Amino acid sequence: MVIVRYADDFVVGFQNRSEADQFLNDLKERLRQFGLELHPDKTRILEFGRYAAERREKRGEGKPATFDFLGFTHCCGRNRQGTFRLLRLTIAKRMRAKLKEIKDELRRRMHDGIAAVGRWLASGVRGHHLYYGVPGNERRLRSFNYGVFLHGWKALCRRSQKGRIGLERMSRIAARWLPRPRNYHPYPAERLCV
Repeated sequence: MVIVRYADDFVVGFQNRSEADQFLNDLKERLRQFGLELHPDKTRILEFGRYAAERREKRGEGKPATFDFLGFTHCCGRNRQGTFRLLRLTIAKRMRAKLKEIKDELRRRMHDGIAAVGRWLASGVRGHHLYYGVPGNERRLRSFNYGVFLHGWKALCRRSQKGRIGLERMSRIAARWLPRPRNYHPYPAERLCV
């Protein structure tokens, strides 16, 4: 059994389905003794891991299910050599919500100087990258940066009645203020020296 816990959220991994069923029944009973219960929408047993895709394919079922945990959607994937790889992707719904927050804040800061807005944006984007900068999530990081770029460009174009800011100038501004997406966290095998 493997358990990953953060505060009151946890994911438990088992080798066999019967062990998972037994654990879930025991956990429900234990919580019931204290007048507690598991959240029905967040509690489920799913087939996940190295052999999940092969087993589901043999049974004629689709891809393995995904689950959200700590801001990431966890998926079964493959690396370039074709072996199993756990993919941790930014939850799309959270990324859209964050981009909307940035858009609204850019609207409020429309008449601030470019340097002040650039520092604010750089800080927010850097924080996003520090949390979500895990191996395999580069595409979502680039997508987030592109969304910030577009919202910043539209906000700058709305500031003036003289017309639009050209792509070349906006690219220079973005290169100056927006951090480039990259992995900040190594693979677990490197981090934990396994």
